[in-house]
This record gives sequence, C-alpha cells and structure tokens, in this order.
Amino acid sequence: MSSGNDRQPQTFTKPALGEKEVTELVDRVFGLKVSWIRPLPSYDDQNFHVRVSRNKGAAEGADEYVLKITNSEDSQEPDLIEAQTRAMMFLSAEGFPSATPYLTKDGNIMSLESGDSGPRNKKYMVRLLTYLPGTPVAKIATNTQIFYEIGKLAASLDKALSEKFHHPSVKSLHRGQFIWNLANVPLLDRYIYALGQNKYRDIVQQVIEQFKGKVIPKLSSFRACINHGDLNDHNILVDSSSASLENPQYRVSGILDFSDMSYGCYVFEVAIAIMYMMIESPDPLSVGGHVLAGFESVLPLTEEERGALFLLVSGRFSQSLVIAAHTALRYPENKEYLMITAKTGWKHLMKMFEVGQEAVEKTWFETAEAYTNHAPA
Repeated sequence: MSSGNDRQPQTFTKPALGEKEVTELVDRVFGLKVSWIRPLPSYDDQNFHVRVSRNKGAAEGADEYVLKITNSEDSQEPDLIEAQTRAMMFLSAEGFPSATPYLTKDGNIMSLESGDSGPRNKKYMVRLLTYLPGTPVAKIATNTQIFYEIGKLAASLDKALSEKFHHPSVKSLHRGQFIWNLANVPLLDRYIYALGQNKYRDIVQQVIEQFKGKVIPKLSSFRACINHGDLNDHNILVDSSSASLENPQYRVSGILDFSDMSYGCYVFEVAIAIMYMMIESPDPLSVGGHVLAGFESVLPLTEEERGALFLLVSGRFSQSLVIAAHTALRYPENKEYLMITAKTGWKHLMKMFEVGQEAVEKTWFETAEAYTNHAPA
C-alpha cells in the first residue's frame, strides 16, 4: 500500500498491461516462456502470478513467480526499489520466508520497461519474484498462536534489517513525507475531505489531534529502525504446522510487499501488525496483547513506546481508512480492493475510542504479561 516520498497519493498511474503484453514481457526481459498467468490484487502496482515452462536441457517442470510491475511514479525511484529488493534478498539469506528476484537476461534484479505506446508513454519498473507458498492470514481462522508468531516476526524482521542490512541504496529509505510512515499521521489532514462530513471524519480528526499532542513530541525518544511498514493480513502467508483441525498451529511461510519500507521506529511495526490482526479477529480488542507478547519476546518496548501504542494503532487505522477512501475516489474501478479494511476497520476504530485508551491498554498489557510466565515454545 505504497505512495511516494513527497507526492500526493492521487498522482499514481497504476499499470494496466494485458496478459498478452505480460507474456511477451516475461519472454523478452527474463527469457522465460509463460505457460499460465493470472492477475493478483494490488493497491497501486500491477501483479501477476505466472508459471513458466522450462526449455529443453533446463530443469524439468514449471516454476512459479510473481511478476511485479511498479506504478509509474515509484518506478522513477530506482534506488528505493533496489533497497526493497536487496532487503528481500538479505532476509531470505537470513532464513526469513521472503521472495527473491529472478535475474533479467542482462543479469539485473529489475528492468525499466515501456507500458504503452504514444506520446505519454509510461515507464514501469519490472521484477520477477519467486512465488511463495501459503495462505494469507486474511483467509484463515486466526487464533492467539498466529498473533503471537506475527508479533515475533515483526520484531525479528526489523531487528535483522536494522542491525545487519547494509547496502548503498539503504539511504533511500529515509522517506520524509511518506504518507504510510506512522510518524506522518498528521499529513492525513490533506486527505480527510474524502470521508465527507460524518462521525468517521470526527473520529479521525480526534486521532490526528491527539497524535500531534501526545505522540509527535515523543518520537525522538522511540528507538529507530527500518520498518517493513505493511505487515497486514494479506501480506503474511502461513501454512499449518499441525494436523489438529480444532486448534491448528500455524507458521509464517511468506512475507510479501516491501514497497512501504522506510526508516521508522520499532514500536511502529508492532502497532501496524496489531491493527491489521484486529481486522481478522472476532475479538479484536484482545488481539494487541498477543501480538505485543510475541514482539516483546524479541524486543521489549520501553515505557514511552508502550504509552504511544494505542494512538499508533489508531493512527494506522486512520491512515488505512482515509487513504483508501481518497484513492477510491480516484480509482472507482478498484474500489472493492481498496476498501477491504474499511469493512471492519471503522467499527474497530470506533470501538477503541468508545472503550477508551486506559481500558484497551489494560487488556493488551495484562495479556502480554501473562505470556512471561507461559511463553510459547
């Protein structure tokens, strides 16, 4: 769910290549013959699941990939896409279930390609990434075990990136006005008109004002790191590691979409994970404690970081809901996908404020505390 460094979300030009064009592109750029193709949903890029046939003499059988065609604006930032891709390669080498790129015929990890003909010819950065197996968290019956695992993953991933990932392109992750960075919740003022005049707009304005007063002054005290930035219920794949139908145990089998990577803070990542896991739970207010426990098994939060968690989760709800409404006005044909979070997101955000920060935090922190005596294996 990416947008640019200092650009407004409405400047995006989402690619619109047909299957025939994609098939030809994979052959021309990567030297692979497509035997099967289907589109995948995406916020502002264009993605395809492709199966390729091997030539005689090559390995037998077919391989599966995701062809990622980056929108025209982000495609103008090759250093940023390079950083994201190198991070994926680094994480894979570190044992994380991250995709890796299939190199172009020229031996590169990506290629800038024309999307159409004519005077307004757009250029799109193209990558072919390994296809990761598994089921999105959005499509499973979630339980406390997977919430804990996702919290643990969020901390482990950020810690590895921040402590060990070194590449010249990493400087591009300083994305000052990036709309999806949690430090930039106040920038929602620019897009809040998309909500119209209603109770939803009122609650978001309340979040923004409280964020300005209570979170922004403390940002400098939060520990900095590199954030994945979008560990949502569609970007985390899982598979079952047990045969029990009544109480399945899951493990993370894939981490998708690094397009929202940026320099941020550790507490941002756990807040983002909590917010998206709330979407997938029948008991959303309890979710935060399980995700927090997993996160703190790797990286305990400071008191100041914990104190900001409620507003950071509320801030991410607000970002997702406001930018989705704004983007849906621009791209009504993609409204169904853009508004996935809104189906339950507004209900959860309103409930958080109805119950109140103190009570919600009490639930989260007591749940997390219980894990210190009964930590999962």
